[in-house]
Amino acid sequence: MFDDKLRKGARQAVVNCMKIRPEDNVIIVGDSQSKMIMNALADASLEITKNVKLFYLEDYGKRPLRQLPKEIADAAGWSTATFYTASSMPGEKVSLRKPIIKLATAKKGSRQAHMPDVNVKIMKTGMLSDYAVIQKLSRRLYNLAKNAKEIKVVTDAGTFIVAEFSSKIKWIISDGDITKRVMRWGNLPSGEVYTSPLNVNGVFVVDGVLGDWLGPKYGSMERQPLKLTIKNSRVVNAECRNKKLLAEFNDYIRQDSNANRIGEFAIGTNIGLKKLIGEMLQDEKFPGIHMAVGDSYPEDTGSGWGSKAHCDAVISKATIVVDGKMIMKEGKFIYGVL
Repeated sequence: MFDDKLRKGARQAVVNCMKIRPEDNVIIVGDSQSKMIMNALADASLEITKNVKLFYLEDYGKRPLRQLPKEIADAAGWSTATFYTASSMPGEKVSLRKPIIKLATAKKGSRQAHMPDVNVKIMKTGMLSDYAVIQKLSRRLYNLAKNAKEIKVVTDAGTFIVAEFSSKIKWIISDGDITKRVMRWGNLPSGEVYTSPLNVNGVFVVDGVLGDWLGPKYGSMERQPLKLTIKNSRVVNAECRNKKLLAEFNDYIRQDSNANRIGEFAIGTNIGLKKLIGEMLQDEKFPGIHMAVGDSYPEDTGSGWGSKAHCDAVISKATIVVDGKMIMKEGKFIYGVL
């Protein structure tokens, strides 16, 4: 039913990242678009436990759904291991995804693999990376960044930002081992270290991909870069030749008082990835930098503020300087960092 790469990607998610056990109750929440991946994850889980249930969002009404269906909510409370694989839709980050995460991680030992917009290509690439290598690199970069006061990022595309950091706001490792995460949930595929910056100033030219539902809609930003001017961590101006994209992005960052605020600063550590593919779930783990407007993951970082919004933005071929020390040049980690 599945080719070897898809089967191996699903097994990696189930065995190495979520560490499913015979006593686990597993639920997989997705949609018709992710049906093949849901079935692959179910097959891999059924090799370990008999307690596996699948839920398709289309069975509960026309999407985007405005609230979490009771049947899925009850199942998330029952589960000890949840996979979320559905495509992104406007508003569902608040109405579905956040509530599922909260319910799926409420019990001791319960955890969730968050995989919005996952596809077969991602299962055959990012999910097949060597996570032992990613974990080693992530720890090394965490140790470099956790006490950083300032990080500068430059690209030939026009990015020049200076980000400042506070020792009171935590850096987080997301390296594929979800069972070790404090909040017991994380993206798959994985590979990043991230925090919420204290302050960001400069110009950020998004030539990789955008997140949330804008990513699947607009794909690669290489030929339609989005130029963001940032002052005191707020996006004060956005420019893009794709006027429809620009209008929708500007609407997005007006959702609430923190929707235009830089909430996340992250360094990708998945060195198994060889190129950007125009898919945020994977591209944000590509070696380099991404930032996000909106939610700062206060439960993880201790930032003290949140937002309904969270839209990641990936840039390519970054040069990164941490407190005067260059750790990446034009998209390549400096020898000694790896």
